[in-house]
Amino acid sequence: MKNDLKELLILYRDIRPEIKKRLELFRTNFDKMTDDDLFSELSFCTLTPQSKARSCWKAIEHLKDTGFLYSAGKDVLSKNIAGVRFHNNKSAYIEANRRLFYSMNFKQFILDNVNDIPKLRKWLVSNIKGYSFKEAGHFLRNIGFGSDIAILDRHILKNMVKYGVINEIPESINEKTYLDLEKKLLEFSNKSKIPPDHLDMLFWYKQTGEIFK
Repeated sequence: MKNDLKELLILYRDIRPEIKKRLELFRTNFDKMTDDDLFSELSFCTLTPQSKARSCWKAIEHLKDTGFLYSAGKDVLSKNIAGVRFHNNKSAYIEANRRLFYSMNFKQFILDNVNDIPKLRKWLVSNIKGYSFKEAGHFLRNIGFGSDIAILDRHILKNMVKYGVINEIPESINEKTYLDLEKKLLEFSNKSKIPPDHLDMLFWYKQTGEIFK
């Protein structure tokens, strides 16, 4: 375990500048984001469960280029994200989320609530179709407001087992389980001196060999 942690810290030292650069980009980009940009990011995180991030972002870029993301119904959306798993369900989520998103000043709503990120995350889980705590945290991180929360995807959970944070990956994760796991990850973050959002990208890099979204 000590050797594993030492190797992790060495890797972190090597890629920390790149992680900081990417996270800073997320933070600074929010101010420049249009409503359409923000909805694109919201929709990207809708597509990611059990799908590859690169494939999901490629699908979002295609939907943006064609204009389908902002106007098409679920059937057209589904045909145009066929490379993403569960594309029928996810296209319905995008359509439903689009109605909510454009019925309000979503960007201002985010700004009005960033002083309480856990509460904002829970609102997203309750109101954005297809969002669990993981997707809501992913979205908040990608717009620059997820520095103190965890994105517990399969990469993170595997590494939590590897570094002794948990003994095994739970078969199912409800809200209580998620928050308990998050608390343990934040304790590991504090112990290792690696900020939570850095830790997420570090574990992602270990599994995929890249820093992405």
